[in-house]
Amino acid sequence: MTMQNQTEHRSGPLSGVKVLDFSRILSGPYASMVLSDLGADIIKVEPIEKGDETRNFPPFHGPLSHYFIALNRNKKSISLDLKSEQGIEIAKKLAAQSDIVLENFRPGVMDRLGLGYETLKKDHPGLIYCSITGFGKNSPHGNKPAFDIVAQALSGVMSINREPGQAPNKLGLPLGDMAGSIFSLFGVLAALHERNQTGHGRHVEIAMLDSLIAMQGYLSQIYFVSGKSPEPVGTRHPSIVPYGSFPTSDGYVIVACLTERFWHNFARCLDREDLITDPRFALYQDRLTNRDELEPVICTRMQEHSTDYWLDRLSEFDVPNAPILSIGDALDQEHVIRHELIETVTHPVAGDMRVVRGPIRFDGQSPDKSTPPALLGEHTSDILKNTLGYNDSEIEKMIATGAVAGSN
Repeated sequence: MTMQNQTEHRSGPLSGVKVLDFSRILSGPYASMVLSDLGADIIKVEPIEKGDETRNFPPFHGPLSHYFIALNRNKKSISLDLKSEQGIEIAKKLAAQSDIVLENFRPGVMDRLGLGYETLKKDHPGLIYCSITGFGKNSPHGNKPAFDIVAQALSGVMSINREPGQAPNKLGLPLGDMAGSIFSLFGVLAALHERNQTGHGRHVEIAMLDSLIAMQGYLSQIYFVSGKSPEPVGTRHPSIVPYGSFPTSDGYVIVACLTERFWHNFARCLDREDLITDPRFALYQDRLTNRDELEPVICTRMQEHSTDYWLDRLSEFDVPNAPILSIGDALDQEHVIRHELIETVTHPVAGDMRVVRGPIRFDGQSPDKSTPPALLGEHTSDILKNTLGYNDSEIEKMIATGAVAGSN
């Protein structure tokens, strides 16, 4: 039997693609959620009793953690004891029917369980197997536990994520985890394309630390070119001036003058057209060299008026600008409403809840309406019966022996 017997496929370019997801916390679950937004069918394998650790992170909406809700829409949950022979047998049968296996344990854990790539590919050469780790198996950090803040610290990003003279700070977004997720998606989709041509799968390996370093872009190149690590500049840009947040009489406004045209527009917006021809500020390098003279002039001028005044005026003069919104204000803004980025899903136990939808559109269409995050083991019996073909008596025996568990 196939997953089609269990449920209708979600629509999208990956409709019909089956993913077996052993991952937990963030880096793997975010990747599998994006695959589900693209149409893939996801079976999430969770430990018996507690499940994915994030199920226990407060605050809660009914029985569901906010953290788990954010990363696990559109998935089915099966609860297995992977330390039991029958639990491993079920996992192998599910893997044999899957296009993609996703895991984010420390290197070697899946091999010890008998669920590593080399084992599974023997009977399934077309399997795409994705491993997301903190550091990868060849790293001197390979056996250390890896979390987002650890990857951020080792990548160098924390050293510059602060105002000059302040203590290092982590990014507000869990970008260490997210970077691993994003690059794993690139790898999995590339491997899927290749398999469609050759019939052969791949072992896609992603390290969170590698991914963060790969995303540093021009920051790494500053070091390679100058021999000096970039210094912290807060919201400012290390090589473009003016760029960042500037104080108004009642708050702050973001201004970003990436081109000379925007710089000229900004000077006119400030009623300081003389700054355009001032030799200290005429060109990129001049403004960078003399930023300590230019930025106080801008700050003094902008503090003469309110945030709303400057937002209107900056837009009038075609200068890139933005207010600095709270998370709540960002979610409630008109852009989010028009793009239908938030939807309400109804959970059978927790009731209605709002979730953020995936951002990818095809032919102007949003992804299918999301299904709510599953209760732990909610789909165990359905998957065993309708995907693997076990009968009710066999399933009852599995539950009795503790090899599997359903939802409470």
